[in-house]
Amino acid sequence: MNKLSTAGTFSLGDRTVTRIGYGAMQLAGPGVFGPPKDRAAALAVLREAVASGVDHIDTSDFYGPHITNQLIREALHPYPQQLTIVTKVGAVRGDDASWLPAQSPAELTQAVHDNLRNLGVEVLDVVNLRVMLDAYKPSEGSIEAQFSALAELQQRGLIRHLGISNATAAQVQEARGIAKVVCVQNHYNLAHRGDDALIDALGRDGIAYVPFFPLGGFSPLQSDSLSSIAHELGVTPMQVALAWLLARAPNILLIPGTSSVAHLRENLAAAELSLSDDVLAALDRIGQKAG
Repeated sequence: MNKLSTAGTFSLGDRTVTRIGYGAMQLAGPGVFGPPKDRAAALAVLREAVASGVDHIDTSDFYGPHITNQLIREALHPYPQQLTIVTKVGAVRGDDASWLPAQSPAELTQAVHDNLRNLGVEVLDVVNLRVMLDAYKPSEGSIEAQFSALAELQQRGLIRHLGISNATAAQVQEARGIAKVVCVQNHYNLAHRGDDALIDALGRDGIAYVPFFPLGGFSPLQSDSLSSIAHELGVTPMQVALAWLLARAPNILLIPGTSSVAHLRENLAAAELSLSDDVLAALDRIGQKAG
């Protein structure tokens, strides 16, 4: 049993994964654009993650673009049988590194084929639709056409499982009416608690919730409070934030990202960090503090 097993497991469709995975976004260059500054270091992080027991990697072909998936293939192909690679579609990168919607059925189909080619697989384990009605936060609006296009690709055997990202609760429900949803990936952390009800509802239905930006959106006061608690525990603020997420709900899967082996090891160590009831209560109060 590896140390990550301490955090338990959860299902992504017919795949069972440990609850701490790895997010590959930071392996590309600055601004998630272009090649990494140190290609050998990026490959080393991927190999260390899998060697440490990570069996769930989050990526996208618009990271780079193409760079991150190509790194994953170079580092890990042929992939271990237990490794689940989750990707996302719905955006492309402009020449100026901008993030542009790519949501038509033709664009989504092209994105799936780009992911297949760059990852070197015949079937994608999980594909998340990144909703781009607002690139930076969930925004209401129908996603029927987009999700139906991915459901058709699933029926053709190119995708095993579907998920949705940057989505509202209504969009999650709409997607579930089209095809089975195995995961929802949104911005959520100690200080950003808008999806509390959605997490609990998904958990009751056996659907994974995958939060990103574990330390994103904190006010200075909230950051100071978290740092103080981390100092008392003798760990890093990121480790506390990750451990709180693990304690928050059993259907939460983590995908902390880094381009450093040392930082990767710190993040994965959060699996073994047990937080007392008093500490959890103090952490919950952080989300209630005004910015």
